[in-house]
Amino acid sequence: QVQLVESGGGSVQAGGSLRLSCVVSGYTDIDGYCMGWFRQAPGEELDGVASITSSGAISYIDSVKDRFTLSRDNAKATLYLQMNNLRPEDTAIYYCAATLCWTFAHGYGPVSRESASGHWGQGTQVTVSS
Repeated sequence: QVQLVESGGGSVQAGGSLRLSCVVSGYTDIDGYCMGWFRQAPGEELDGVASITSSGAISYIDSVKDRFTLSRDNAKATLYLQMNNLRPEDTAIYYCAATLCWTFAHGYGPVSRESASGHWGQGTQVTVSS
Protein backbone atom coordinates (compact mmCIF):
# COMPACT_ATOMS: atom_id res chain seq x y z
CA GLN A 1 0.00 0.00 0.00
CA VAL A 2 1.38 3.37 -1.05
CA GLN A 3 1.52 6.04 1.63
CA LEU A 4 2.66 9.64 1.35
CA VAL A 5 2.76 11.54 4.65
CA GLU A 6 3.41 15.28 4.64
CA SER A 7 4.59 17.44 7.51
CA GLY A 8 6.10 20.86 8.06
CA GLY A 9 3.24 23.21 7.29
CA GLY A 10 2.37 26.14 9.52
CA SER A 11 1.73 29.86 9.73
CA VAL A 12 4.38 32.44 8.89
CA GLN A 13 4.56 36.09 7.99
CA ALA A 14 5.35 37.21 4.47
CA GLY A 15 9.04 36.81 3.76
CA GLY A 16 9.33 33.81 6.07
CA SER A 17 10.34 30.24 5.32
CA LEU A 18 8.97 26.73 5.79
CA ARG A 19 10.22 23.29 4.83
CA LEU A 20 7.72 20.62 3.91
CA SER A 21 8.59 16.94 4.12
CA CYS A 22 6.92 13.93 2.53
CA VAL A 23 7.78 10.43 3.67
CA VAL A 24 7.00 7.87 0.97
CA SER A 25 6.39 4.19 1.55
CA GLY A 26 5.21 1.33 -0.64
CA TYR A 27 5.82 3.19 -3.93
CA THR A 28 7.77 1.43 -6.68
CA ASP A 29 7.48 3.89 -9.60
CA ILE A 30 6.16 1.24 -11.99
CA ASP A 31 3.60 3.70 -13.35
CA GLY A 32 6.19 6.16 -14.64
CA TYR A 33 4.82 8.96 -12.49
CA CYS A 34 6.68 12.05 -11.41
CA MET A 35 6.73 13.02 -7.75
CA GLY A 36 6.34 16.45 -6.28
CA TRP A 37 4.03 18.99 -4.72
CA PHE A 38 0.65 20.45 -5.53
CA ARG A 39 -1.30 23.11 -3.70
CA GLN A 40 -4.91 24.13 -3.45
CA ALA A 41 -6.40 27.22 -1.85
CA PRO A 42 -10.10 27.25 -0.84
CA GLY A 43 -12.30 27.45 -3.92
CA GLU A 44 -9.30 27.38 -6.21
CA GLU A 45 -7.81 24.85 -8.60
CA LEU A 46 -5.44 22.03 -7.75
CA ASP A 47 -2.16 23.45 -9.06
CA GLY A 48 1.22 21.87 -9.49
CA VAL A 49 4.13 23.55 -7.72
CA ALA A 50 7.27 21.49 -8.30
CA SER A 51 8.12 18.04 -9.60
CA ILE A 52 10.97 15.59 -9.97
CA THR A 53 11.25 12.81 -12.51
CA SER A 54 12.60 9.35 -11.79
CA SER A 55 15.90 10.46 -13.34
CA GLY A 56 16.09 13.51 -11.08
CA ALA A 57 15.06 16.36 -13.39
CA ILE A 58 13.31 19.08 -11.36
CA SER A 59 10.77 21.61 -12.59
CA TYR A 60 8.92 24.51 -10.95
CA ILE A 61 6.00 26.70 -11.85
CA ASP A 62 7.08 30.25 -12.64
CA SER A 63 5.61 31.85 -9.53
CA VAL A 64 7.84 29.82 -7.17
CA LYS A 65 11.08 29.74 -9.15
CA ASP A 66 13.99 31.19 -7.16
CA ARG A 67 11.94 30.91 -3.95
CA PHE A 68 11.14 27.18 -3.59
CA THR A 69 13.55 24.27 -3.80
CA LEU A 70 12.51 20.65 -4.23
CA SER A 71 14.91 17.93 -3.12
CA ARG A 72 14.85 14.21 -2.54
CA ASP A 73 16.65 11.95 -0.08
CA ASN A 74 16.41 8.44 -1.48
CA ALA A 75 17.96 6.86 1.61
CA LYS A 76 15.18 8.31 3.75
CA ALA A 77 12.50 7.91 1.06
CA THR A 78 11.63 11.55 1.68
CA LEU A 79 10.77 14.44 -0.58
CA TYR A 80 11.29 18.01 0.61
CA LEU A 81 10.06 21.44 -0.43
CA GLN A 82 12.05 24.33 0.99
CA MET A 83 9.95 27.48 0.69
CA ASN A 84 11.63 30.85 1.16
CA ASN A 85 10.38 34.41 0.83
CA LEU A 86 6.80 33.21 1.24
CA ARG A 87 3.96 35.42 0.01
CA PRO A 88 0.30 35.58 1.07
CA GLU A 89 -0.65 34.10 -2.30
CA ASP A 90 1.29 30.94 -1.37
CA THR A 91 -1.37 30.20 1.25
CA ALA A 92 -2.92 26.80 0.48
CA ILE A 93 -3.01 23.17 1.43
CA TYR A 94 0.11 21.55 0.03
CA TYR A 95 -0.06 17.95 -1.17
CA CYS A 96 2.74 15.53 -1.89
CA ALA A 97 1.90 13.38 -4.91
CA ALA A 98 3.10 10.75 -7.32
CA THR A 99 1.09 11.41 -10.44
CA LEU A 100 1.11 12.13 -14.18
CA CYS A 101 4.16 14.24 -15.01
CA TRP A 102 2.36 16.74 -17.26
CA THR A 103 -0.11 17.67 -14.52
CA PHE A 104 2.57 19.39 -12.46
CA ALA A 105 2.87 22.09 -15.13
CA HIS A 106 -0.81 22.29 -16.06
CA GLY A 107 -2.58 21.38 -12.83
CA TYR A 108 -5.71 19.32 -12.38
CA GLY A 109 -8.19 22.18 -12.53
CA PRO A 110 -11.07 22.73 -10.08
CA VAL A 111 -11.07 19.24 -8.58
CA SER A 112 -10.03 17.76 -5.27
CA ARG A 113 -7.08 15.43 -4.88
CA GLU A 114 -9.50 12.53 -4.50
CA SER A 115 -10.37 12.95 -8.19
CA ALA A 116 -6.76 13.10 -9.35
CA SER A 117 -4.67 10.25 -10.69
CA GLY A 118 -1.92 8.51 -8.78
CA HIS A 119 -1.05 8.62 -5.10
CA TRP A 120 -1.56 11.56 -2.79
CA GLY A 121 -0.89 12.54 0.78
CA GLN A 122 -3.43 14.07 3.12
CA GLY A 123 -1.97 17.55 2.78
CA THR A 124 -0.44 20.12 5.09
CA GLN A 125 -1.70 23.67 5.56
CA VAL A 126 0.57 26.62 4.77
CA THR A 127 -0.68 30.04 5.79
CA VAL A 128 1.23 33.22 4.98
CA SER A 129 0.07 36.50 6.52
CA SER A 130 0.91 39.95 5.21
